[in-house]
Amino acid sequence: MRSPAWTWDELLLAGALVVENDWCELREGHRAVQELSEMLRSLTIHDAEVVRSVPQFRSPGSVSRKTTDLATNRPGFPGVPTRCGKLDHVVIAQFTERPTEMLAMAGALRKAYASGELEAAQPQPEETDDFGGAALEGRLLTRVLMARERSPSLRLAKIAEARRTGTPLSCAVCGFGFADFYGPVGEGYIEVHHVLPLHVSGVRQTTLSDLAFLCANCHRMCHRRFEGESWRTPEAVRVQLAGRTRAGD
Repeated sequence: MRSPAWTWDELLLAGALVVENDWCELREGHRAVQELSEMLRSLTIHDAEVVRSVPQFRSPGSVSRKTTDLATNRPGFPGVPTRCGKLDHVVIAQFTERPTEMLAMAGALRKAYASGELEAAQPQPEETDDFGGAALEGRLLTRVLMARERSPSLRLAKIAEARRTGTPLSCAVCGFGFADFYGPVGEGYIEVHHVLPLHVSGVRQTTLSDLAFLCANCHRMCHRRFEGESWRTPEAVRVQLAGRTRAGD
């Protein structure tokens, strides 16, 4: 049995090591390489049977080799690059174009892993876009974010706060109210959404002020990957929608 190909999440973490090391490879004896190897072997990305059956699966040696692939295939590398996959080049390009954002995502992913929140989060259908590709925010970070948003206690607390303050249970983007449209069956129902994604806010304790009410359609549009963007705030979607309405679209 062969080791499976590296996923976007795994390459994000390996790429962060390379960038943090001034775009240089790291040897297998490096502490950061050993820690990443341990992390990758424990993540629930690949089938557990693969992890058990392939001795070299994400070993320190394989992690070191991947840092070599990423370091030697960056634009402007003066030597001979190693062979790597298409996804490696995608991740290299993203680190080149938006290093701060990519490093922040890697940091948020490491924090989610260290806190145990990553392991507790269940797979979500929003982990991929409509074409099956991982969103820029990262499949695993999306998993944590969506698990939080689907927490019954969090949603109920946000609704209870709205009722105490007299805030309507309506979408922050389009104003849709489930009770207004569906009557009694829609009473008390609304979805909640983190205003900022994890790689912006960081992995931290969620407060009610971090959440916004959204209808299902606008919620999807906030999360959907489109033209290089993997997320947008409710306010950004509202402004976009208002612009289309004024233009008569």
